[in-house]
Amino acid sequence: MTHGTDGIDSTTYGTFGNGGTGRTESEPHYNLKMFGEVVKTFRKRARLTQEEFATLVRYSLETIASIEQGRRLPPADFPERADSLLDAFGVILAAAKHLTRRKGLASWFRQWALLELGALSLYTYECRLIPGLLQTPAYARTLFADRLPPLDDEQIEARLAARLERQELLRNRPNTAFTFILEEHLFLRQLGGEEVTRELIDHILDLSELRNVDVQIMPLVRHHHAAIDGPMQLLETQEHQWFGYLEGQMYGQFISDPKVVSMIQMRCASMPSQALSLDESKSLMRRMRGAR
Repeated sequence: MTHGTDGIDSTTYGTFGNGGTGRTESEPHYNLKMFGEVVKTFRKRARLTQEEFATLVRYSLETIASIEQGRRLPPADFPERADSLLDAFGVILAAAKHLTRRKGLASWFRQWALLELGALSLYTYECRLIPGLLQTPAYARTLFADRLPPLDDEQIEARLAARLERQELLRNRPNTAFTFILEEHLFLRQLGGEEVTRELIDHILDLSELRNVDVQIMPLVRHHHAAIDGPMQLLETQEHQWFGYLEGQMYGQFISDPKVVSMIQMRCASMPSQALSLDESKSLMRRMRGAR
C-alpha cells in the first residue's frame, strides 16, 4: 500500500508517504536545487538582481527566490521565459526537462510533491492512519515493519530517516498553513501499542502549538460528515492556484480539474465545523492519552 496522503508517493520514493512501500528514488530536492542553481548562474551572468529578474520575467520576488533555492517547482511557462530573457542557450529549458522526466515517478504525484515544497497552505483529512508529517519514529516504524511484502531492516531504517527529514516541512515553512483533520479512531486503534500511542499524542500536541499547524479531531459519533468518501488533500500555491490529491491502496491521483478541485474545496470548508474545535481536540487527545 502507498499509505502516502501527505504529499510524496511512497511507491516511488518509498519513504515520504504515510506508510511506505518498496521502490526508492533519488532525493526529490536534488533536481530542484540543480535547476535553481542553473537559473541563478544565468541571472548573475546577465547582471540582474533577483528583484530585477522577477520584474522582467513577470513573477513575484518570492517565487524567484524559491525557485533559485530549490524549494519549489517552477511554473509551466517559467523555463521558456527565463531561458529567452537570460539568453541561456537552451540550458534552462534542458534543465527543466529533468524536473518532469523522472524514471518510475508517476506524473500525478511528481506534480503534487514538488508543489508542496512551496505551498501557501496544505489541508489534510485522514481516516486510515496518522499522516506522515505527524508520525513519531515509533509509529512510522510500526507501519514499515507491518508492511506486506516485508521490508528488511536496512529498508526500514532508510524509509524512517527519509520520513523524519520530510517532517522538517512543518518547522522550516512557518508561512505555510498546515491543517489536519484526523478521525478519533486513529488514536483508539493504538497502532504499535499503548506506549507508541501515548508518545504519538504527545508529539501531535506539541506540533499543534506551532502557529502554522492546526489539528482537529473528528469524533466517533458525528451525524453529518463531508468527507465520508475517504481521505483527501487540498493545496494552494503561491500563485493562489488550488490542486487536490486523493489516494487509494496502490495509487494516488493528482487533481487539477477545477470542477473536482471545487468539490474538494467545498468538503474541506465544511469539515472544520463538523470536527471538534482546536481546543476541544487538544482536550480529547489529552483524555485519550490519560492526562488528568
